[in-house]
Amino acid sequence: MQSKQRWFGLPLIWQYLTPYRSLILMMAVLGTMSSLIDALYPLFHRYALNHFVALKTMDTTKVFVILYVLLLVIQVACNFISSYMISQVEMYVGRDLKNAAFNHLQTLSFSYFNTHNVGSIHARVMSDTDRIGTLVSWRLMDFVWYLSYLVCVFVVMIAVDWRLTLCVAALLPMALVMTTFFQRRLIRENRIVRDINSRLTGHWNEGISGLRSIKTLAAERVMSEEFEDTAKDMRTASVKAVRTSSLFTALMTLTSTTALALVLWQGGHLSVQGLMDIGTLSVFMTYALSMMEPIQYIVSAIAAMMSAQVNIERFDTLMHVESDVSDREDVIEKYGDAFNPVKDNWEDLHGDVRFEDVTFRYPDGDENVLEHFNLHVKKGMHVAIVGPTGAGKSTLVNLVCRFYEPSAGRVLIDGVDARDRSTLWLHSHLGYVLQSPQLFSGSVRDNMRYGAPEATDEDIWNALDLVSAHDVVERMGHGLDSEVGAGGERLSAGEKQLLSFARALIADPAILVLDEATASIDTLTEKKIQDAILKITAGRTAFMIAHRLSTITDADIIIVMDDGKIVENGTHQDLLARKGRYYELYTTQYEQVATADAL
Repeated sequence: MQSKQRWFGLPLIWQYLTPYRSLILMMAVLGTMSSLIDALYPLFHRYALNHFVALKTMDTTKVFVILYVLLLVIQVACNFISSYMISQVEMYVGRDLKNAAFNHLQTLSFSYFNTHNVGSIHARVMSDTDRIGTLVSWRLMDFVWYLSYLVCVFVVMIAVDWRLTLCVAALLPMALVMTTFFQRRLIRENRIVRDINSRLTGHWNEGISGLRSIKTLAAERVMSEEFEDTAKDMRTASVKAVRTSSLFTALMTLTSTTALALVLWQGGHLSVQGLMDIGTLSVFMTYALSMMEPIQYIVSAIAAMMSAQVNIERFDTLMHVESDVSDREDVIEKYGDAFNPVKDNWEDLHGDVRFEDVTFRYPDGDENVLEHFNLHVKKGMHVAIVGPTGAGKSTLVNLVCRFYEPSAGRVLIDGVDARDRSTLWLHSHLGYVLQSPQLFSGSVRDNMRYGAPEATDEDIWNALDLVSAHDVVERMGHGLDSEVGAGGERLSAGEKQLLSFARALIADPAILVLDEATASIDTLTEKKIQDAILKITAGRTAFMIAHRLSTITDADIIIVMDDGKIVENGTHQDLLARKGRYYELYTTQYEQVATADAL
């Protein structure tokens, strides 16, 4: 019931139309004027036939031409201005919807993106907003234009001759029924064509992007057969849709021709009896041929509006998603939000982190990842976190970063519950380096400034020097102006990691999180990174999730996690001396490295 109310009331969409209501009203008025002029043209033809042809006189030619040209100029102006306004409404509304959807996505927590794939989100931000923009502009005006034309034509016809009006009107219900029936069928068949086209595009993309795997698996024939089968389905569905469209066009043409025949039959009788002049008969012939097209467009516009209900509901659903991690109203009032921060009220962050009886379960999960977890990390401590996959390592640092909220318990930052401070305040004091680094399209400088827009070129070069990435940027040819490509495609995995490491440091974070940050770096570069880590982590709290245990031997404390609990903790030497879980992990990895080196 709620979705229906939103559809009929359109409160969400209306707020994006409100700034442009004057444009929408003006384009509706201009569209109606244009339709009225269209309906008046046959009356000029009637006058020309009855006066210039029948009476064979040209005494009012000048006035006739002036009025005709004047109407034509007014109509052209109306069409131009209204079309321009429609395009503006389409672009402005589409832009505002996209901005609103994208900004709202920035406020959602990781759990939303864990349960929704990128394609679905992309469709809501791009395709759905485009459909809504088209709906409130071109589709709305199609409805206004053709409905006003029909109304004007009926008014004129009734005023001219009600008997011939009945001849034309008798066929309108049949045209309306046919249009409604075929419109539904065409929508259904074209939807099938679009679905198959999506599958065909998917096969095409897989065939190109996965070419190396296809060749190594000798799967060319299988891929070709799958593509051909989908192409056959596409052809069959397309032919069916074209056949239905052709039948619909033929039947509507037949209806128009029948209406014309009725007008000629009835009008001919009236003309023979001297009850109708040839000009009036011409008017009705024109209207009989022109009235079927508006009916098609009106039904089509209504169908498009009904079809766009899905787009509106999906956009509406997205905009009503509430984040699992959000600031309270009182926190927003004091510290601001992600888009309007009140930095004057921001306290300094020192880096003391405490977990107090924290239990955590992912919103889409069935089991607790952490249970009654307690940990105190003092300012400036370097904490290494190790353990098997699924042990809770990333969960722990995600809670520190407040990417998720604890299901129970508290995470204290500098002795204050993280929920009592702004999320942006916390994130602004974090440096996070992922195992799979993400660079954005643009220059090196652009990427370095994402976390610190005020950073100077000198600041950037200093950060690059600290992580031994200076030479990487120099080799790119244009220094800080060098383009990294989409997703950093112009760089190797190790080079991307170095740049992401420098980007994390440039904001001078109080808390540094390294999520297996050296996994993509070769052994030689790793040694440079380790030297840099010793310098940059000095005085900072650092959380290091490590796969290579050789990179964390200097950590102040090493936490061994398993099944959401701390099973061991201590320094590297202490844990080796205990010969427990850490000892097993370390010796096993050491043996694997030694074996690999021997080979």
